[in-house]
Amino acid sequence: MSSCLLGAPVRYNGGHSRDRFLTGLLSPHVDWVPVCPEMEIGLGAPRPTMRLRTDGHIVTKDGASDHTAAMTALAGRRLPDLDGIDGYVLKARSPSCGLSNLPRYASGRPGERTDGQPVDRGGRGVFAALLLDAYPDLAVEEDGRLNDPVLREHFVERVFAQARLRELFAGDWLPRDLVAFHSRHKFQLLAHTPDGYRETGRIVARAGERSRDELERDYRRAFTAALAVRAGRGRHTNALQHVLGFISDDLDPTRRHDVLAAIDAYRQGRAPLSVPIALLRHHAEGEHLAYIAGQTYLDPFPDDLLLRHNL
Repeated sequence: MSSCLLGAPVRYNGGHSRDRFLTGLLSPHVDWVPVCPEMEIGLGAPRPTMRLRTDGHIVTKDGASDHTAAMTALAGRRLPDLDGIDGYVLKARSPSCGLSNLPRYASGRPGERTDGQPVDRGGRGVFAALLLDAYPDLAVEEDGRLNDPVLREHFVERVFAQARLRELFAGDWLPRDLVAFHSRHKFQLLAHTPDGYRETGRIVARAGERSRDELERDYRRAFTAALAVRAGRGRHTNALQHVLGFISDDLDPTRRHDVLAAIDAYRQGRAPLSVPIALLRHHAEGEHLAYIAGQTYLDPFPDDLLLRHNL
């Protein structure tokens, strides 16, 4: 995480941007690795305001100092240390860490405006760009976007899914372990993308025929790509109905109707996702249906994060 989001006074004005959700509800469940590229290349706090230019350089506002080479060298040293992280939160609007829509200023190219105003807002922070080049499949967000409950839920879901995948492949796993992992994640994958659900299923179906390295490479790629697709209301509804199909025969008509009504209320936007999820989980556990009760779709992250109550 960008250090300022943890409350470190490392911003250009000597302040911080402590994020309450990240340092509050989420913090007990993760190990944060603080990074401040501008401080780590030797700049102080406070320091001169930085700007991103259209040629990709990061310079001081007055153009007197160019820190691009130092930032690139830092990334070369720092990014390998981050191998194995499950997610990254960047500081929005930072010329080093901003994820998108940063103002870019003229670099002296012919035809660019010279009045000191941004040429466009199509920039990405220098360090952020190098991070995504090194780890293109990593779950990455910036603090401003995490104020959106849908984006927040999706990011946290990806982080916890990545952690489970990392733990699987870090051990002395066998093909049957991958099959068991995939079995637990089926409905979660289905909720994000049916195509990804089918692709991961095809990879697992050949688990006994291929080397572990090939299996890990292909499954990791397909799994992370599937979870990177945001699950919408329609796909959630489809996944909920599939889960219900597995427990329907164990429910009496009244309980079955209650679950169907909760799913329909969610589909129409009259109830949050947490309502049908709670009912399905309750009935799966009550009927001792281990396959359904163990599905990560029903329990993708700790309940105390309160994420699905807004979806």
